[in-house]
This record gives sequence, structure tokens and C-alpha cells, in this order.
Amino acid sequence: MKKVVVLSVLPLIVMARTVSFSEAISLATTNNKELLAKQRDIEVAQQMIKEPDAYKKGKLVFNENISRTNHAGYVFGMKLASREATFGDFGFSDFLGGIANVMNNSADFNTFKGMMTNPQTQKQMLATEPHDLNYPDARNNFETKLTYEVPLFTGYKLENAKTMAMLQLKAKEAKLSHDRKVLGLEVIKAYNGAATAKKFIALTKEAAKIAKRFKNTALDMYNKGITRMVDVNQAGMAEYSIKTKTKEAKTQFRLAIAYLKFLTDDKSITDVRGFINPKIPSKNLKTLQENAMVNRDDLRWMKKNVETMKTKIAYDSADEYPTVGAHVEYGTNDDRFTVNTNKDYYLVAVGLKKTLYNGELTKIAKQKAKIEHMKTLQYEEYMRDGIKLEVEKNFLDYKTQKKTLVEKKKTVKMAKSILDETEDIFKNNLQYRTNMMYLLLSLGKYMEAKADVITSSYKKSISAASLKLSIGNSL
Repeated sequence: MKKVVVLSVLPLIVMARTVSFSEAISLATTNNKELLAKQRDIEVAQQMIKEPDAYKKGKLVFNENISRTNHAGYVFGMKLASREATFGDFGFSDFLGGIANVMNNSADFNTFKGMMTNPQTQKQMLATEPHDLNYPDARNNFETKLTYEVPLFTGYKLENAKTMAMLQLKAKEAKLSHDRKVLGLEVIKAYNGAATAKKFIALTKEAAKIAKRFKNTALDMYNKGITRMVDVNQAGMAEYSIKTKTKEAKTQFRLAIAYLKFLTDDKSITDVRGFINPKIPSKNLKTLQENAMVNRDDLRWMKKNVETMKTKIAYDSADEYPTVGAHVEYGTNDDRFTVNTNKDYYLVAVGLKKTLYNGELTKIAKQKAKIEHMKTLQYEEYMRDGIKLEVEKNFLDYKTQKKTLVEKKKTVKMAKSILDETEDIFKNNLQYRTNMMYLLLSLGKYMEAKADVITSSYKKSISAASLKLSIGNSL
């Protein structure tokens, strides 16, 4: 039976894991599903850089067209393409038949010559409809060809497209870096949330221990006839109430761990090592704002968007230039599939195209690109102002939280002193100047003061983390 219990508990022991903050950050940046999905944007951008060069390499296409027709024009064209056309295909049999008829009606060569030069006779012969040309037999045709088309000059459109793709890759890399840092803020909220919950658990256990001591003291004094039973009951109620707070703190701990598991995609995490206090560089507000202008990845992302839109002006101006392309074709035509070189052909062509007028669409597109560039530039300026404001807000909040924490720690010392003095008065029962109610009120004030310190420590850590992120630093 003992073996069964041990074996059932063993997986839980193996899966249990206590992580440090650095481990949690590493796990989140490596495993977080949202970041992994955003990484795909980088991969797409890398492929888009290759597209303009791929277009420059041209396109090689194989075509096999199989057809059957008795259309006079098509059949004659197919025979010409396969180099099979004969005079008979032109209907010469009917024409020669007309000449033979004239010869039969001529007594001698002079008569034949006269009849052949007679306009009426010529008109009659030329009016003959060639049967073989107009009513050919149905024909199968196999057209086999390879074509290669390549752009030689596109008005710098492909070059600008590649530049834009490279800028967007850098923009997406900067955005991903920013998102990684922002994820760090959520990790520290979950991590320190769990550490804070542990502090609350310890505080409630301490308070429950004190309340139990009060209860035992009151019970001892009641047995001696010094105090009343109501004091014992009040201490007991306080102990029970504090234990309820312990359960609530444990629930908050489990919620924080659950959020940390979600962020890191690691289901084995069960605890955190300790509270983390991000270190802030001791600099003035102006210096921090200047650092933010240099280090903020989201600002770098916006700068690359501005450069992209500037390049787009040139991209949309491509129709102002001519475009030049080459077309090379090699193939065969026959009444069956063949690679017969006697029936092959080739075609080499270079084409130049220049738009002379398109209703000013090129001018409109170029103007739209200029407007989009100005708009993005204005967004960059707006972002700069917003970053400065964000740094100032976080800086002032951090200073306030830091000062508040110092004051609240002083309050804890005073609350502890009052609690000790009130307990001493209760124990000695000096002239009945106090009772359990006052003692429990002092305990409540002490717990509240310590809880304020714990909460303030958490807020200070989040404020420090927010300030670090706002100046572009990683946690």
C-alpha cells in the first residue's frame, strides 16, 4: 500500500518546479505562444525580401497545347508552323486544272498565250475558289514550347520593393524586441504576484499565531478569574477570521502561478524563488527621457516605417520611367508530340513600354505616397512626445512608491510597538484599562500596516519595471 502511495505522489514531485525570475523571463521569451506567432511575421518578412530578386531572374514556362480543328485558317497556320505546307494546301490543284482546261481549248501555243493574257480569262481563273484551301481535312496539332521572360528595367520598382521589404524586416524585428520586453512586465506581475501572495500567507500565519497567543492568554486569565469569557471568544473569532485570510492569500498565489504558467507555457512551475526588485539607474528625468529616445524598440519600429513610406514614393513613381523586358521562345509544331528539330522554331524579342498618359494616376499615386510618408512622420513625432510623457509618469510614480514604502515601514514599527504595549497592559490588567477588543484592534492595525508594506513593495517593483521598460531597457 505504501509503495502505491509513493508511486502516485512521485509524478507530482518530479513535475514540481521552483523558478527564479531570470528563468521565468527566459522561459517566457522562448516558449510564449504569442511571441512565437509574432516570430512568423519575421519569417514572412525574410521571404518578402527575396521576391524582387526572384522577379529579376525571370520566368521559364513550359507549354503543351493540343488541339484538333478543320478551321481553314487554323489548319493552314498549323501546317505552316510545322513546316508542312505545300502548294496543294494553297488550292493549286484547282488553279492548275483551269490552266489545263485552257490548254485543251487552244489549237497552238499562240492561241494558249492569247487566252492566258485575256483579262476575262484571268478574271475567271482568279475567281476560282480553291477547295483544298477552303475545306481542309481536320488536323491534330501539338504545340510544344519553352518561354523565358525577364524584366530588364522596371523603373527601379523592383529595387525599391526590395528596399521596402528590408526596412519592414528591421521594423518587425524591432517590434518583436519591444513585445519581448513588454512581456517581461507581465512576467514580473505574475512572478512578484506569487511572491507577494507568499508574503501575505506568512503575514496571516503570523497574525493567526499572535491571535492564538492572545486566546491562550485570555483563557489563562479567565481561569484565574481576571478576565471575562467574551475576551476568549473574541480572540478565537479573530484566529478563525485570520485563517480565512490565509486561504484567500493561497488562492491568490495559485492564480499568480497559473498566470506565470500561461506566460511561460511551462506547466511544471509550482513556486517562485523570491521577490524581485528591478534596479533603476540613478539618473535625472531628462537623462532618462534621452535614453528612451535612443533605446526604445517601438520608436525604432516607427522610424523604419517612416523610411519605408519614404521609399514608397519612389516605388509609386516607377511609371515615370519606361519598362524594358525580354522574351525568348523555343518550340515545335507537329501533328503528333515530337522533338523534331526540322520543325522547331525560336523567337527572341525585346520590348519597351512607356506610359505616356494614364489620367495622372501616377501623379496621384505619388502624391498619396507623399501624404502617407508625412502622416507616418507625424505619428513618429507623436510617439516621441508620448514616450517622454510615459517616462515622466513612471519616474514620478516610482519616486512616490519609493517614498511611500519608506513611510509605511515606519508605520509598521509604530504599529508593532503599540501592539506590544497593548498586549502588556492586557496581560498585567492594570486597573482594567483595556480589554481584548482593544488588543485585537491593535493587532488589526499591525496587520494592516504590514499588509500595506507588502502591497507597496509590489507596487514599487511594478513601477520600477514600468520605468525600466519606458526607457527601453529589458527586465
